Amino acid sequence: MRDFLRKSGYNKIHRYDTGGFFDVTEGFPLKKLNDAVERFALRYPNFGIPNLMRVIVIGQAIVYILTVFSNYSAVSFLVLDWYRVLHGEIWRLVTFVFMTGYGSIADAIWVFFFLYLYYMIGTALEREWGTAKFNLYYLSGVLLTVLTAVIASLITGHDVSVAGASYVNLSLFFAFAMLYPDMQFLLFLIIPVKVKWLAWLDAALFAFSVIQNILALNLAGALLPVIAILNFFVFFWDRITDEIRYRRGMARHQASHQTIHFKSAVRQQRRREAKQGYRHKCEICGRTDADFPDLQFRYCSRCAGYHCFCEDHIFSHEHFK
Repeated sequence: MRDFLRKSGYNKIHRYDTGGFFDVTEGFPLKKLNDAVERFALRYPNFGIPNLMRVIVIGQAIVYILTVFSNYSAVSFLVLDWYRVLHGEIWRLVTFVFMTGYGSIADAIWVFFFLYLYYMIGTALEREWGTAKFNLYYLSGVLLTVLTAVIASLITGHDVSVAGASYVNLSLFFAFAMLYPDMQFLLFLIIPVKVKWLAWLDAALFAFSVIQNILALNLAGALLPVIAILNFFVFFWDRITDEIRYRRGMARHQASHQTIHFKSAVRQQRRREAKQGYRHKCEICGRTDADFPDLQFRYCSRCAGYHCFCEDHIFSHEHFK
């Protein structure tokens, strides 16, 4: 089995004490992409545009102002449209990220809020990862969005237009929530909510949107959000698989016959004490702390269950299985 896995490209196999599970996720394509990203970021730390999120936010603010004081047609040349890209308008492969989706002066507060939020998130991620890795994260999200729009256009025969980088921004938010899960935002400027709960809410709405598009047979609407945030799984593959291993190990540990559930055991012990009139009783000789108050009693961690022994038998008894 090991030789087969090695020949198949699964180079690292780990065995855990929690059930003997073989972990072959080290050879998955996402793991290899994750390793490649880390190597590239370390080798070329100056790759990319410093303060990239500032450039994006300023560009989005300018496009929003142009949309408000003119009309949508004035900025429509920025929208990603594969048909027009094929006819030479290649700037659309990048400029669609500057679209905000808002075009009214009444939306100014929302635009300011979202621009400030994603500037803060992008700056925090770049400070945490460095310029190279953050640029790779953002640009890979843009590339995946473009590829999905192109593939959907070719499959359906209809041009799929993309105006804005909402799914790229969503992947930024997921990354921020993964790195800073306990940071609090003020919801409606009043209610403090941890970022991780907002991320779970976004994930639920995201899944609902995908299911809706699948049921409506909208291929582009179903593919675009899923593939556009694939970079999140690439960049956090190690952390995600570590969490899965940890929770699997905890589940096995909780189910193990050697695990003592202390809260339940304490409640049972207190009920026994009230009924029997003593707290500790040696499983071997039967002496209790009520009859021998100076005698030391201990509980064995190697026995299955919750068993007490006096100082004379704690090291010499046969363990309960």
